[in-house]
Amino acid sequence: MTKWRKSSRSTSAQDSNCVEVARLQRNIGVRDSKDPNGPKLTLDAATWRTLTHRIKNGDHNLI
Repeated sequence: MTKWRKSSRSTSAQDSNCVEVARLQRNIGVRDSKDPNGPKLTLDAATWRTLTHRIKNGDHNLI
């Protein structure tokens, strides 16, 4: 069974805009927490590390 998790920084006020991640056999899965049965992204570990690094650096800040 795949265990999906949200960020520990997620609060009830932000729940409508959360993603969940899961460690899959060889990849990282990403899905919308509002639609757990909907589409999912699958990223290899190197791509996941690059994406999270760039998000933390503000490269994908949409606000």
